[in-house]
Amino acid sequence: MKVAVAIDGSENAMRAAEHAVLIVRYLPDAELEIIFVADLSKAMDERLHTYSPESMSLRREQKVHPVLKMAEDANIYAELTMLKGNPSQEIIKHVNASGTDLLVIGSRGLNTLQEMVLGSVSHKVLKNVSCPVTVVK
Repeated sequence: MKVAVAIDGSENAMRAAEHAVLIVRYLPDAELEIIFVADLSKAMDERLHTYSPESMSLRREQKVHPVLKMAEDANIYAELTMLKGNPSQEIIKHVNASGTDLLVIGSRGLNTLQEMVLGSVSHKVLKNVSCPVTVVK
């Protein structure tokens, strides 16, 4: 069974990662994939705010490293997939093409402007992926 978790550095994404690690830990032969999408529109905003490409890369690494460490601490091998583009579109495209059996995603991400009851990325992904989705609050 292939379990994927989409992360963005938010608290909800960390809770989703904890849930995904728990699932993989108790399912024999389950695999964990961590999906991080570098949002190009945010990257442009960050660049305009004087971040160098190196510091932008470091900021992305800071969002991914805790989840990789969490999997490592649970003795789980995790494959990291880094994508670029619109987060919801890239997650949908990747999950539908990769044979993922379960996607775990946080209910809200870092984009507070688009949050309502369910974050816009998680809502779009939930409606458009072809596998079961667990949304973690």
